[in-house]
Amino acid sequence: MGRLPILLTIGILLLVLDYYCYKAILSVFKKWTAKGKKTFAILWWGYTAALLLGVFAGIYLNLFLSLRAVILVAFFLSTICKIVLLPFLLIDDLRRGLLLLYRKKSDQPKEDKTSSQNVTPISRSEFLVKAGLVTAAIPLTSLTWGIVSGAYDYKVIRKTLVLPNLPKAFDGITMGQISDVHSGSFYNKKAVNGGIDLLLAEKPDFIFFTGDLVNDMATEMRDYQDIFSRVKAPLGVYSSLGNHDYGDYHFGKESSPAKVKNLQDVIKTHKLMGWDLLMNTHRRLKVDGEEIGILGIENWGMGRFPKYGKMELAVQNTDDLPVKLLLSHDPSHWRGEVLQKYPQIDAMFSGHTHGMQFGVRTKDYQWSPIEYIYKEWAGLYQENNQQLYVNVGYGFLGYPGRVGILPEITLFTLKRA
Repeated sequence: MGRLPILLTIGILLLVLDYYCYKAILSVFKKWTAKGKKTFAILWWGYTAALLLGVFAGIYLNLFLSLRAVILVAFFLSTICKIVLLPFLLIDDLRRGLLLLYRKKSDQPKEDKTSSQNVTPISRSEFLVKAGLVTAAIPLTSLTWGIVSGAYDYKVIRKTLVLPNLPKAFDGITMGQISDVHSGSFYNKKAVNGGIDLLLAEKPDFIFFTGDLVNDMATEMRDYQDIFSRVKAPLGVYSSLGNHDYGDYHFGKESSPAKVKNLQDVIKTHKLMGWDLLMNTHRRLKVDGEEIGILGIENWGMGRFPKYGKMELAVQNTDDLPVKLLLSHDPSHWRGEVLQKYPQIDAMFSGHTHGMQFGVRTKDYQWSPIEYIYKEWAGLYQENNQQLYVNVGYGFLGYPGRVGILPEITLFTLKRA
């Protein structure tokens, strides 16, 4: 099934939802004049039509990224509010339907409205719809705040990474990590640049980038390549690919000349920025004559996510290295393959989850709905002698903001046991 039929089906469903909400709102604001109702109808349906046309234009036309971001914000917030309102409307319709059925069966006369002309209590229907509108305003407020304050509120998280076999020359060396840039979602170059300033101010000795440079297309880096080219470190910047970097969500799973070229352009972008992209291979990082291994594989994820990574290639000729650090975008790779087959991997570094861009994260406690999907979704984990760190991401995808789970820059200090 092609993409257009799916989009048209979604569009029709959203129009049905819009009509349902529209009629419910009119039903509880009966005192509006005919002119007021007409104005409301023009605003409601004009906004809906403009939004749907904007979404289709954003998909099929080469719109400016900032304009696409504005359309996405408006579409996301509008849809969430209507979905929150929907249960209240369904409950009210169910209540009225059952009441009508009861009256028909019991043959009860309708309420005599003349007997209570001086009493104007709020009806149950009006109460439910207005309660739904108030409830819908809660996510609207919090999600809007997440866009205004959370999307670019970068936080530096400092961790000590204890590695028992770490060579003495590496004791105290620092490493930075960023992940999930998703440049196609950005709409504020100044803020993105400010986040890079924070990273560079930490002066890490080397840096990892753990995948998802773009949403789909290599061209999304056009306006941000110069910014991320600033990411430099004395011992190098090492990067890996994420599930979005292959263009699967735009071109489909099957290979095509356009898809192959897009991936090659993504790979070229890493090179132009001076990042050492590791695709199922490794590097030897040397300090004062001592070495550790940096391994990087292509995306490998459980479930529906692609398994392009080949660990058997990455670990070749690394047996003599006392410490091996792995860049692998999807944290499910740790439990799905690394723990089972590769006990020589000391620590793995991932991203991918974004912490769902929503939740609670403090020094001593963290929660997000994503934890019901990923057992390891944010922070440092350890099983036996192997460790995993999941970075919740530098950018964002879908919802153009963050609530509680802020964009992350991680700084590790490597220590001997």
